Amino acid sequence: MLTFTHRTLGQRVLFGEGQAADHLLAEVNRLDAHAIMLIAEATDRTRATQLAARLPQALIYDRVAPHVPLETAEHARRFAAEHGIDLLVSIGGGSATGLAKAVALSTGIPIVAIPTTYAGSEATNVWGLTENARKTTGVDDRVLPVTVIYDVALTYTLPVELSVASGLNALAHCVDSMWAPRTDPIDQAMATEGIRALSAGLPAVKKDPHDRGGREQTLYGAYLSAVAFSSAGSGLHHKICHVLGGAYNLPHAQTHAVILPHVLAYLAPAAPAAAERMATAFGSSDAVTGLNRLREALDAPVALADYGFDEAVIDEAAQLILPVVPENTPRDVGADDLAQLLRAAWAGDTPTSEVQP
Repeated sequence: MLTFTHRTLGQRVLFGEGQAADHLLAEVNRLDAHAIMLIAEATDRTRATQLAARLPQALIYDRVAPHVPLETAEHARRFAAEHGIDLLVSIGGGSATGLAKAVALSTGIPIVAIPTTYAGSEATNVWGLTENARKTTGVDDRVLPVTVIYDVALTYTLPVELSVASGLNALAHCVDSMWAPRTDPIDQAMATEGIRALSAGLPAVKKDPHDRGGREQTLYGAYLSAVAFSSAGSGLHHKICHVLGGAYNLPHAQTHAVILPHVLAYLAPAAPAAAERMATAFGSSDAVTGLNRLREALDAPVALADYGFDEAVIDEAAQLILPVVPENTPRDVGADDLAQLLRAAWAGDTPTSEVQP
């Protein structure tokens, strides 16, 4: 008997190439906003300035940092209060969106998100803050952007290497959603379609960064992945990556890209129905082989050692991860299992589909 409970989050999505400025102005008018805080990394300041040109009072805030350090969030909150901000606009990747969420969490100011990567944070009600090298995450509807504006034209300048890492981060949302704590058939359907779209789009982007169809499929897949993830919750993969990012300051997208195949290989044998659906979406005989082929075609990141992760802290990291492993993970996970997985990811080993539970 099919029995489940599913909640769909309410959010507007505006998708169209070259329409970001028009869509943003329309949303500002719809929301009757008069003091707008555009949050963007310093490297995106020119883009933010262009998008702000047609708006009423708009201030650009570019003190953005990965993993949203608490002190960064507190400074942005003070800035918003001092200037009477009534609308937040995030422009960029997960760091910009995450900072907007940190402000919204304590103020309730609505967010319009304009993603320029495939991070997916724009479609979730999940927030994250880092303090004393520990990342804390939570769920609160105040941080869900009221509107997401997707414009493929804003992704053409995203370097191929970052496009691949960010796209694999989105793919990780899909994979985790297949067995995360609150997963249901609707989440799994969106995640499966997300895998299909990302598997089609990313190789096209790798071949030609200005391939509109490839960028559109990747952006579409990233949105589906985030919607599925926001409902299903964080599975083992994301718990591992959140600990690594917060404790060891590893780059977000690249860490997800490296860890993903190892978690998939570990859990797939214990969740055969989910693994079969993923294999079909990858167009492969099994999920792990399909992911490995995609990663090879993309020349994806392979080793945590390349991003500053020290082999000497593997046992420590395993102990930090162990308490946050979801109880309903398809396969039992112990400290030794985590250490073995991290060691393989540190070295850049290629996992196989032969792992048995």
